[in-house]
Amino acid sequence: MSLLSRQLRSVIQWENPDAGVLFQCWTDNGDEIKNASKLIVGPGQGCVFVYEGRVEAVYVEEGLHELKTANIPFFTTLRKFMQNFKSEHKVGIYYFRTAKLLNLKWGTESLIKYEDPKYKFPVGLRAFGNYSMRIIDGRGFFQQVVGGAQTFLVDNIRDPINARLLQPLTDFFAEAGYTYTQIDPNREEIAAALTEKLKQEFTQLGFLLEDFRIQGTSFDEDTMRRINRIADISAEAQAASAAGVSYAQLQQLAALRDAAKNSGTGGMGMAMAVGMGMAGAVVPAAVGLAGTQPVPDDAAAKLKKLKQLLDQQLITPAEYEAKKREILAQL
Repeated sequence: MSLLSRQLRSVIQWENPDAGVLFQCWTDNGDEIKNASKLIVGPGQGCVFVYEGRVEAVYVEEGLHELKTANIPFFTTLRKFMQNFKSEHKVGIYYFRTAKLLNLKWGTESLIKYEDPKYKFPVGLRAFGNYSMRIIDGRGFFQQVVGGAQTFLVDNIRDPINARLLQPLTDFFAEAGYTYTQIDPNREEIAAALTEKLKQEFTQLGFLLEDFRIQGTSFDEDTMRRINRIADISAEAQAASAAGVSYAQLQQLAALRDAAKNSGTGGMGMAMAVGMGMAGAVVPAAVGLAGTQPVPDDAAAKLKKLKQLLDQQLITPAEYEAKKREILAQL
């Protein structure tokens, strides 16, 4: 009965394939498919027909297809008596999924490294997201990757594809000119541009890339330290501009204040002298008088400058009183 059952022409179809299977070998009736057997290709399916060790045909159109082999029912089996009733006209039927594979996750295991085009410091970026793809070259993928495996899962190709993403991503960010502040606000535009750049990598494997998305990005610790420093300097510069002084002048005043706090009597006197010299440049700008004639260097002007230094907390009240008495003593 087993012998007779193998003489019947087969009706071959891929029923209820698992969602995680990309390629699967059909083995219901062995590998001696009889001539004129019927092959059913369902929606979202394709089929590779291997005959005598060669890819004979690839079926991607839905419907019923007739298979032509040299295996004639019963007579072929009898002729192969010395081969234990086994024909050398072997057939392999490999079904594969042509439907779109949705929401496949990707992420950069290594850092994307490039130079920020605006601030000129090295950036270490990580990114993750998802994409969709579908097989467009079943023959090429079968011959180059599957290689006759009985079952090939979607997970088997995900890691090799993710590994191919790093270099194109690095090249893109190095060439695109996005500073670190522009990446998150422009994720959709970046993803669209990357889709075109990455399509070649997918096509080489027999896939069409669709719906590539960036869901999130992050920076490494070194990059974050540089970003935070830039943010601090920007905040200080904005505060200086609001006060009517330049950032360089603000830094000089801060250094002056630190020197006055930490120095001895000689250092305090030197700091006050430098402060008196800077006051003519810094204070007028702070009160909106930049570009006017210098204030005469008399006792009243010195007292006014001294009071401004006190108001800006560049000298202590004790220092203010001491210097005030000194100026008044010269009258």
